[in-house]
Amino acid sequence: MNTGSAFAMMEKQSQEEVENERDALFFQLMIMRENIYEISKKWQVLGIEPDQHNNWTVIFLKDDKNQCQVMAKTCDDKYEGNWDFAIQGHYYDNFKLHIDDVKGEPNQGLGSICMKHLKAYAIDQNINRITGKLVKRDWDHLNRLVHFYQKHDFEVNINEKQHEGFIEGSPN
Repeated sequence: MNTGSAFAMMEKQSQEEVENERDALFFQLMIMRENIYEISKKWQVLGIEPDQHNNWTVIFLKDDKNQCQVMAKTCDDKYEGNWDFAIQGHYYDNFKLHIDDVKGEPNQGLGSICMKHLKAYAIDQNINRITGKLVKRDWDHLNRLVHFYQKHDFEVNINEKQHEGFIEGSPN
């Protein structure tokens, strides 16, 4: 194969890749439009962001002033009432939010997206402290949780004997 035909083949392959990417983005855009419409019927939409795989994700909120939940739904499939990731918490008082649970597939970037939006929302609500507990059911993925919370500037204290821990931080 001469250099000219190899270059032409690479150009063609690049064009095919660009077309495939364009088609995938168009598909996500169409699903995103539907998902935002359906989600906004029931929840407050906080934003749209790509996850670490460049899948567009809708971030939305449930807040009844007792409990707060930030959820994420990727736009690679249709929203049918289920989220792909969620951080759930409740208010201790007007200035403190306690994270009760973090749910979803790890290592997709959705936890970081949800935490970013949870912290921004907490600031808007004049929340000055965010806390949480690590409990025995978390122990099989404790290292991942500690890394997650520390990455988001939380102080993490672990009691290995009791199989419990505590996180605390500021939304700033």
